[in-house]
Amino acid sequence: MANDKLEAAKKAKKDEFYTQLVDVENELKHYTHHFAGKTVLCNCDDPRVSNFVRYFVLNFHRLGLRRLVATCYKNDQPDLFSLNATDRAVYLDYDGTPSINDLTEFGSIHAKPLQGNGDFRSKECIDLLKQADIVCTNPPFSLFREYVAQLMKYEKKFLIIGHQGAITYKEIFPLIKDNLIWLGFGFKGGAGHFISKYEDTATAGDHRQGMIRVSGVHWFTNLDHDKRHENIILYKYYTPEEYPTYDNYDAIEVSKTSDIPMDYDGVMGVPISFLDKYNPYQFEIVGNEYMLNISKGRVYIKGKRLYSRIFIRRKI
Repeated sequence: MANDKLEAAKKAKKDEFYTQLVDVENELKHYTHHFAGKTVLCNCDDPRVSNFVRYFVLNFHRLGLRRLVATCYKNDQPDLFSLNATDRAVYLDYDGTPSINDLTEFGSIHAKPLQGNGDFRSKECIDLLKQADIVCTNPPFSLFREYVAQLMKYEKKFLIIGHQGAITYKEIFPLIKDNLIWLGFGFKGGAGHFISKYEDTATAGDHRQGMIRVSGVHWFTNLDHDKRHENIILYKYYTPEEYPTYDNYDAIEVSKTSDIPMDYDGVMGVPISFLDKYNPYQFEIVGNEYMLNISKGRVYIKGKRLYSRIFIRRKI
């Protein structure tokens, strides 16, 4: 399965999954009001080929940006699939001049050499991060924890791509619980096609040449958007038969977000997919198995181990 390929790539530190321009456009259209007068940083992006950079250059004046900065890692050639065989890297510092109206004019802006290798953790790149208002990119899957930690340390607004497994990281979930990070609008069906050189295992109907289909990918952000203020419509009533209590934790099992009972005020366990519809004004996140130190590491019903759960309580 494609998601297995993603996990294998993450473990092997194969991080070359590149975002399509249409996916950048589909997500960014929900945040346009955040960008006026701002400096945007794309710090995992070769400015000559990145679709994040292309989006912000093409929409620089429409968004009212002040500045766009982009940096890449160990690449001095305009190639998405760099072997990182050089210690050289380049960056772009764009102020809207010359004005670019379509992709055929993209070659009229030029990247400049960085002093170092472009690692987002280097002093040179951190100095650029400090100057940014919003960071927007698809960071390396294998470094997601470290990448987010840096964004939080420097108190940056951001919109980045990560995989669903990151939700359960002990470094990430507390940030979600405390409403410091939330999910964006997301990829259609919770899956995206990424430009990649890795083998694609998608079915014939989903296969796209030169791409790999990855399920369980999300946009992670701390930019507010309309979707996170929409209430989940609740229509079911609690019964102990339909909503059993866990063997090893005092909460009821709700196997689908759409089945959350409207009249239950106690703690409920819901799937991770709940976060796609989570409204912090409607629900409080109590924790997950790790934070609540639940015995055996997962919840059980009649001795059956369930998938990871998020524990919530209704506010209204």
